[in-house]
Amino acid sequence: MPTTSALLPGIADLTAAAIAPVRALIDSATQNMRAVMCHNERAAPDLIESHQASAHALSWLATYGEALVQMQAWAERLQEQDKFAEMEQLILQIAFGEYLAQIAGGIAMSQGEIARLSDLGVDAAALASPEIGTLIARGNSQSARRRLVDLMQGNAGHATFGATGLEDELEMIRDQFRRYADERVIPQAHDWHLNDRLIPMEIIRELAEMGVFGLTIPEEHGGFGLSKASMVVVSEELSRGYIGVGSLGTRSEIAAELILTGGTDEQKSLWLPRIASAEILPTAVFTEPDTGSDLGALRTRAAKEGAHYRITGSKTWITHAARANMMTLLARTDPDSDDYRGLSMFLAEKTPGTDADPFPDAGITGTEIEVLGYRGMKEYELRFDGFAVQRENLLGGTEGQGFKQLMRTFESARIQTAARAIGVAQSALEAAMQYAQERRQFARPLIAFPRVYGKLAMMAVEIMIARQLTYHSAWQKDHDKRCDLEAGMAKLLGARVAWAAADNALQIHGGNGFALEYRISRILCDARILNIFEGAAEIQAQVIARRLLG
Repeated sequence: MPTTSALLPGIADLTAAAIAPVRALIDSATQNMRAVMCHNERAAPDLIESHQASAHALSWLATYGEALVQMQAWAERLQEQDKFAEMEQLILQIAFGEYLAQIAGGIAMSQGEIARLSDLGVDAAALASPEIGTLIARGNSQSARRRLVDLMQGNAGHATFGATGLEDELEMIRDQFRRYADERVIPQAHDWHLNDRLIPMEIIRELAEMGVFGLTIPEEHGGFGLSKASMVVVSEELSRGYIGVGSLGTRSEIAAELILTGGTDEQKSLWLPRIASAEILPTAVFTEPDTGSDLGALRTRAAKEGAHYRITGSKTWITHAARANMMTLLARTDPDSDDYRGLSMFLAEKTPGTDADPFPDAGITGTEIEVLGYRGMKEYELRFDGFAVQRENLLGGTEGQGFKQLMRTFESARIQTAARAIGVAQSALEAAMQYAQERRQFARPLIAFPRVYGKLAMMAVEIMIARQLTYHSAWQKDHDKRCDLEAGMAKLLGARVAWAAADNALQIHGGNGFALEYRISRILCDARILNIFEGAAEIQAQVIARRLLG
């Protein structure tokens, strides 16, 4: 295949040569930070906190390094499949050129916080190789960005630019849910958002028939027994339509994982088939108003009383709470404890509410939290005053296991959130591409201007980077490998990619992007939550740092 002047010759060999120096740089930075933040060869939480900026800089550096490793693995798979065409080569080239330049010059942890190598006791001299020099100087060139967007315009009806490297079965699943999102979700999503409407039950029933709620539940428990990778693809495509629809399966995924990993045989038989069929719509009831991410400090109590536990306390940011008929509820069963060891998880049944009476059961009341985006399921603050839960609904039948049971779900939850971020980013790219092609300024379409097509190119590239990092974490999970680090990195980077894509897409829309009638205004609001839920970016970076430091 002929190459263009934008494409560097032998790009996959150039990028392959960059991996070892980047890994060596990360290893050096990690050893430096261990000297500062470890005590007796163990990571010291107080030292990590006092050096938080450097610890989080290490997390971002390691995330970038893993992202490049997975992009190289993607390219090599495509070469084996004879699918490494010009578009894929340009995506790889731009990804390495940009991320290597950021590693050398500074990685944006947020809009006003830059992770620099000097924070980690290393410098860019470690990256002084001819291949890395070429990639930084010429990888993310204007001509490369322009050529990539020219190729993207020939495929403008699809938000996925470049071969994903997944097997055919997963691509068939993608096509099915992409069509569903195009036909059933996108035409209605903006109306749901603007009018703050619940996603119609008709959509939920259709998704249940398509297997969304039982996707990864084993067949013997009424599900399809598919991989976490399939869950990622489904979440991507449904979130591309509307993040609320893409998130409908999240609570079912969390509840099913809790029961599969921590439930008794009787609880598995009772609950899992009903979750898979959407007879049961779960909601996750963990966070409290005064504890936020510090779940070990929560104060909601569960006291035994005859055949029940009585729940007393407050919870907040509970998604889909009124409509749900089961709560995975974390509460303190040991009143003398003040940490995670006194917590237990319950499968608490409740009556689905109506608009007139959202919480009809005795002992529970709720107040809706009005939000900027992520509206299709509604958020609530809940108050429990002696709410009754049957004793047999204690997950696993043993008190004090709740925090450990919840920790086992975090890998899947963060992988799924990273997938939702990819979908939101894809939606932003799709909206921006369409607008840039149709809108004309100074007798030219917007897409002809360098800073417009440059934004579009970087959206496509970073979406692929986040996608490959997320697919890798799902692969690890599917093969029973520990992947809390990889899942955390995928979530950390994916959330930033979604926000950047939405922000740049709105910028391409100009003043119209600020108008509620344009869907990019909704996408921007939806993208913002991804950096907060399932572990805020700062918490996520802290968790990654502690794992890296050992």
